[in-house]
Formats: sequence, C-alpha cells, structure tokens
Amino acid sequence: MFDCYFKSPKEKKSFYQHKKLEMLNYIKDSLERKIASVTASIEVLETQISRDDLEVTN
Repeated sequence: MFDCYFKSPKEKKSFYQHKKLEMLNYIKDSLERKIASVTASIEVLETQISRDDLEVTN
C-alpha cells in the first residue's frame, strides 16, 4: 500500500511506528473521555444519594 513511498526499510519502519503511536494516542484520548464521563456520573450519583439520605433523616 505505502511501499512505493519509502526509500529504505528504516524509513518504512519509522512510518509505521509513527502511525501506531497516532493510533494508540487516539485510543488513549477516547478512553480518557470515557473515564471522565464515568467519573462525572459517579459524582452526580453520590450527590443524589447524599441528598436523598438527608431527606430520609429529616
């Protein structure tokens, strides 16, 4: 696919390493967004539980 663009095996290896790094960073960013979303949901739920516990005791 990309073979005709490389001047040497070293250049080819470097290209694929950079592509792999880009892909892994994309995956990492996606996971960080999901973790942030879950963390926010947990915080909201904990706040709701605390509020509900106060209402029950009053």
